[in-house]
Amino acid sequence: MNFEEKEILNQRLEPASGVLYVVGTPIGNLGDLSPRAKSLLKNVSAIACEDTRHSGQLLRGLGTTTTPLISFHTHNIQSRIPKLLALLKNGESLALISDAGLPGISDPGEELVCAARTEGLSVICIPGPCAATTALVTSGLPSNRFCFEGFLPSKAKDRKQRLSMIVYEQRTTIIYEAPHRLLKLLHELIELCGEGRPLLVARELTKRYEEQIGPNIGAVIKHFMKNKPKGECTLVLGGATSIENEQLSSSELIDKMQMLIKNGASSNEAARKLAEETVHSKRFLYNLLHKTAQPDSP
Repeated sequence: MNFEEKEILNQRLEPASGVLYVVGTPIGNLGDLSPRAKSLLKNVSAIACEDTRHSGQLLRGLGTTTTPLISFHTHNIQSRIPKLLALLKNGESLALISDAGLPGISDPGEELVCAARTEGLSVICIPGPCAATTALVTSGLPSNRFCFEGFLPSKAKDRKQRLSMIVYEQRTTIIYEAPHRLLKLLHELIELCGEGRPLLVARELTKRYEEQIGPNIGAVIKHFMKNKPKGECTLVLGGATSIENEQLSSSELIDKMQMLIKNGASSNEAARKLAEETVHSKRFLYNLLHKTAQPDSP
C-alpha cells in the first residue's frame, strides 16, 4: 500500500458531520471488531445503543469513555428518532450499534435508518459480524439463495401461519431462537417437515464454546433432549425440494393444502402456494382440494 492509499484509508476512518454510521459489533469474540469500527466509535459525536451499560463496557475495552451514549431500544424507538435526527441535522456524526451484530437485523435500527433516508441524510454501514450469515456459511447448506426469518412470532396464529410457509420454502431458511424456546420450535419443525429435513443449529457463535449441531431435525432434537440448550441459537434449515413434493400422493397434497387453510390461507392461496413448490398446476390442486380434479396433472 503506497502513501496515497494509506492517506485515503485514514480519511475514511474519520467520521463525517451529519452522517449516520450503522456499525457492526462482535457477536461474541471481541477480536472481530474492525479497526474502522473502533476508530469511528472513538470519534463520532454520539453513539445510539440498545443498552448503555453494555456498550459502555465495549467502549472501555477500546480505551475511551468520552463518547456520549444515547439509549435506543425497542421501547423508545419512536420517541428517540426525532432527537437523533436533530443531532444529524446539526452536523453531528452518529454511530448506531446494537448489543451484538449488525443493527437492524432482529435488533433496533431499520426505523432510524429509514427516517434518516427520508430526511435526505447520509447513512453508511461499517460491516461487521452477523449471526445469520456466520451460521449460514458454516452450515454446508445452499447459500446462493436463502431467506431470513429472524425470531418467529409468539402469537399462536401468526406463528402457525409463518411455519406453514417455511415448510414449503425451497430456499435455505435462517431462524433465530432463544435457548429456552428451542425445543418447542424443534418439535414444531419435525411435525411439519419430518425428521430428515436438513438442519444445523449453531450456538455461542465466535465464542469459546461455539457448537454446531446437525445434520437434520431428528438428530438435532436427540442432541438437545440430552443436552440443555444454552446461549442464543441460530437455525439453518434446508429448503424443501420439488422432488419430495412431486412424489406426494393426492391425500398428502390435500393434507398440505388443508394445513395452509387452517393457518389462514384461502383455498385459492393454498393451491397457489403448493403449486409454487410442486410440479402440479394451481388448477389441478384447487380441483383436487374440492374433489373435482381432472386427469390433467403432470
